[in-house]
Parts: sequence; C-alpha cells; structure tokens
Amino acid sequence: MGNSGGSLTTRSTGELHQLMREAGFTGIDDTEALAEGWQVTDFADAGRRSLSTLVQRTGEPAVMVSFLDSDVGFIEALTPDGNSWEGLLNRDMAKSYEIPLEHFPIEPAVAGALAWSAAAGLTPDEEAVRQTLTGSALFAEELSSALLVALGLPGAT
Repeated sequence: MGNSGGSLTTRSTGELHQLMREAGFTGIDDTEALAEGWQVTDFADAGRRSLSTLVQRTGEPAVMVSFLDSDVGFIEALTPDGNSWEGLLNRDMAKSYEIPLEHFPIEPAVAGALAWSAAAGLTPDEEAVRQTLTGSALFAEELSSALLVALGLPGAT
C-alpha cells in the first residue's frame, strides 16, 4: 500500500507552481487550465499544512484530493475565510483497506462541499456531490474528476 500523489484544484492568477512549492507541495506536474482562472495540478506529496498555506497566500478556495494507490481519495477543501470540509472517495475500496468510514460521514461532507462551492462562487449539484461521495469507480481519480463537475467548477469534465 502506497501513496500515488494527489490533485489540487484552485483559482490562481499567479505562478501556481511556485506558490505550491512555497506551500510545501513536491513533485508538481503540469497544470490543466479549466475556465475562469481555475486550474488542476497533480503533485507527488504535500505537507500537513500545505493546503492552508496555499489558500492563505492565494486568497482563493482550493480542494485537494490525496490518492492511496489510485484506489481511495482523501478530500480536503478550504476557503480563505477558514471554512473547510473533508471527505472520502471510493468508500467500498476504503473499507477493504480497513479505513474507518465513520471518520468520513457523508452528510457533513455533502454540506461542507455545498458551502465550499457557494463560497467559491460556484453552483454545485447536490445530488451529484452525494453520488460522488458514495459512489465507486475503478480508480479514485475518476471520482475526483466527477467531484469537480459536481462542485460546479467551470470547464471541469
């Protein structure tokens, strides 16, 4: 069992890779531009406070998914005003890894995702968010992409 990196989605007008490095992200890959300034960047590793440091420096909301062997995704999201939420992708697979699902309750994650999306000026799809957080896929990255669409990120597919 190993970590296979993660994905960071945020809005940035500056040099995102430099900001990510300064915040403690390593192994930063190419950035995919979505729309309206939103970007998705893969990374190898992040420090414990990397997400909060990045959000403080950019003043923009961000959502990060850390992958475990492409089987499970751990979601962390934060807004500049300090609102945050956590979630889990691919619950069935997480159960097989003996990850305690009770640490990742669905309803607070859905509520947090909707609040995060609204704070980011997006229009989320509540049912799609719920389906993503309860659904299964061969790869957690598929659910991560579906989550971005469900959160209403412009240009996400």
